[in-house]
Amino acid sequence: MPIILGEWWNADVEQILLESQRTGGDVNISDANTINGQPGDFAPCSKEDTFKMSVEHGKTYLLRVINAGLTNEMFFAVAGHRLTVVGTDGRYLRPFTVDYILISPGQTMNMLLEANCATDGSANSRYYMAARPFFTNTAVNVDDKNTTAILEYTDAPPSAGPPDSPDLPAMDDIAAATAYTAQLRSLVTKEHPIDVPMEVDEHMLVTISVNTIPCEPNKTCAGPGNNRLAASLNNVSFMNPTIDILDAYYDSISGVYEPDFPNKPPFFFNFTAPNPPQDLWFTKRGTKVKVVEYGTVLEVVFQDTAILGAESHPMHLHGFSFYVVGRGFGNFDKDKDPATYNLVDPPYQNTVSVPTGGWAAMRFRAANPGVWFMHCHFDRHTVWGMDTVFIVKNGKGPDAQMMPRPPNMPKC
Repeated sequence: MPIILGEWWNADVEQILLESQRTGGDVNISDANTINGQPGDFAPCSKEDTFKMSVEHGKTYLLRVINAGLTNEMFFAVAGHRLTVVGTDGRYLRPFTVDYILISPGQTMNMLLEANCATDGSANSRYYMAARPFFTNTAVNVDDKNTTAILEYTDAPPSAGPPDSPDLPAMDDIAAATAYTAQLRSLVTKEHPIDVPMEVDEHMLVTISVNTIPCEPNKTCAGPGNNRLAASLNNVSFMNPTIDILDAYYDSISGVYEPDFPNKPPFFFNFTAPNPPQDLWFTKRGTKVKVVEYGTVLEVVFQDTAILGAESHPMHLHGFSFYVVGRGFGNFDKDKDPATYNLVDPPYQNTVSVPTGGWAAMRFRAANPGVWFMHCHFDRHTVWGMDTVFIVKNGKGPDAQMMPRPPNMPKC
């Protein structure tokens, strides 16, 4: 059963985004969070259409939970039932059983639900599925409303009262989020082997920040300090070029991008200390990409910063999955923190949630030639520039070459 977590705006979302780009301010928050397209019982407009999942006692169901929202990581739970998580991002995990999950935009989680509640009339026959945002940056507005669906037993007498409700963690419960992600480990068996790179060819430390850029002359912007909101990786706020980077690379068109995305931030400070000085708010726009030789093993450490408030960021890479080998709080220490890495059974994902005020380390082998976008999966952060591009060069064999554009493929 697909369970799609999303958001709803009582407006044209494209227009909301364009308005924020015009003013330089934040994007208006959504009017509702949704499960399978509906806010749930607590919204009058949705009560009759709340999503309902029918189950029978004694059967086991696979829930494929997808966070298709634009703005928030989400806690999700089902009242009266524990969930056995078995996979994420299309890869098997070592099964573990929990009362709730945490899922980021762009992530998928597969879990087993056993319909094991009593159906003899001694228990309720209906149970809420519910989701609520996980959000820790108090400086930013957030749609904090819960969303619900209903799990109902078809082989039990109808209940007179409302469905039972689950106990979801509080919206800012960092401990609950950390406890969940710590349990993500790959299923390592003969049928499902893993290949964690033990030797690293190139190390990258990538700071993640929400920033500002100066407002245009003779104009007042709606961002902090009357500036324009921006975002960056290693203090580079990615700017989309007018010519597609894939075309520019494949056809050797010069002047479209700069191949010098930095392996480390331009300056170091206490990244996670609250309220950094305002001169650290500012970033610069640029179209900088990272060029990598085929087969290179990369370790990328994502480092959150407290600029305009520390928060968790779901970082997503196109074209690859990667092993999340470590995570922690505070500033990454290259001399001490690698000793804490899990190189035995780390999860194999394509989206990693970087802890609030912390870091996450991932490793991958660049064996997929092409032009690959890497970005925060919070949509407004992507638009503001929290992105870059990996260009992986061709290798030597025929299977290590980037394919040409199909002749019938439309151009941008």
